[in-house]
Amino acid sequence: MDSLADAGSGGARVSALRGGVVLGTLTFVYVLNFLDRQLLTFLAKPIKDTLHITDGQFGRLTGLYFAFFYCFIAIPVGWFADRTNRVAVVSLACAIWSGATIAFGIATTYPQLVAARMTVGFGEAGGVPPSYAIITDTFQPGRRGFAFGIYNFGPPLGAALGVAFGGAIAIGFGWRAAFLTIGAIGVVTAVAAFLIMRDPPRGGLDLNAAGVASAYEKAAFWPTVWMFVTNPVLMLAALASGATQFVTYGLGNFAVLFLQESKGMTLADVSVWYALTLLVGMGGGIVISGRVLDAVTKRSRTGYALAPAIALAIAMPFYVAFVWAPGWPLALALLTVVMLFNYVYLSASVALVQDEVRPSQRVLCGALLLLVMNFIGLGLGPTYVGFASDWLKAQGHSHTLQTALYSITPFYLIAIALFLWLARVLRRESPSAAKVAA
Repeated sequence: MDSLADAGSGGARVSALRGGVVLGTLTFVYVLNFLDRQLLTFLAKPIKDTLHITDGQFGRLTGLYFAFFYCFIAIPVGWFADRTNRVAVVSLACAIWSGATIAFGIATTYPQLVAARMTVGFGEAGGVPPSYAIITDTFQPGRRGFAFGIYNFGPPLGAALGVAFGGAIAIGFGWRAAFLTIGAIGVVTAVAAFLIMRDPPRGGLDLNAAGVASAYEKAAFWPTVWMFVTNPVLMLAALASGATQFVTYGLGNFAVLFLQESKGMTLADVSVWYALTLLVGMGGGIVISGRVLDAVTKRSRTGYALAPAIALAIAMPFYVAFVWAPGWPLALALLTVVMLFNYVYLSASVALVQDEVRPSQRVLCGALLLLVMNFIGLGLGPTYVGFASDWLKAQGHSHTLQTALYSITPFYLIAIALFLWLARVLRRESPSAAKVAA
């Protein structure tokens, strides 16, 4: 008996270790994903000064041009990954965006920057949706909120490292050296990820009514797309997340430039204090929200919607105060609170969508979630802020970037309303009915 118990506990330990390795590897890949993104926004001023580009051009570079490939390529990649080795797809995607990051570092004209950035978007499209599905098939229900909380810690950690590590390289050797270094690290990581991870069985941890794992069947492409766009839970989660991201990306892609131009921060200040703000605010919000979601959704699935709605209602006045703040120390303190609550939506929406659909639909539905929320948020948010700043400047206004950031505040209200609508739908829908609908 004792030997059997030891064997069983040993098997559990091996399983926990394997899950930790998979989650750690995927999180590090996600760190590199966002490290590259934050590096571009952090180095906005030297890049703008070197290549003489406007706020509008920078907004399109970090928003529309990147998002066009990132959002739409994710759909065929998701369909392909549902039918092939998801680990191989993640590794290849990491290699592509890392190579494009190197190309960005050697670009000498704005069109070359655009081409490199589009290629980064093409590569990053294959990173997140398969990772969502791998994590879901590695962790049992009831642990997935926490697992996604850890995975979604990748963006704040990557953003903070992009500011601190990338900033140190840029200050010492120039902005191009930062892109070359981080791109090279990504290529090595892509090879390591392929060698370390194994693709878990699809749906192996999802039990049917009889208490056994459901049989895995490949999902058809167009029926799955149609199911997503006609399912009110999935579409409301995607639209509410998109409205939230209009604020988070509209702010995030211009935050460093705003802090330097309007609040008086230097590049050295940003590399220390803004990095800490990202780590504590954005990172803390994502990790804590994962734990909170696991607790509240055990009682009711409405927690997936109510938690983000409440968090955004708290964040909104702090956001307005951040944009107003007269100096950067107060601005960063306020921004930390904003980030702490702004990112609760991420783990909530991802976990809800993955839980709502069949195992065979998870990668494609994860890609569809990213398509909707990132096209609205990542594609249009920074593009709008840059356009508004340039338009205001042409009209002779001062403090144009500050005014542009003020003008995206109503999207908080839109996001809150959509999440409350989602909560109402979830309240009417039992968990079993949701699964049948999927």
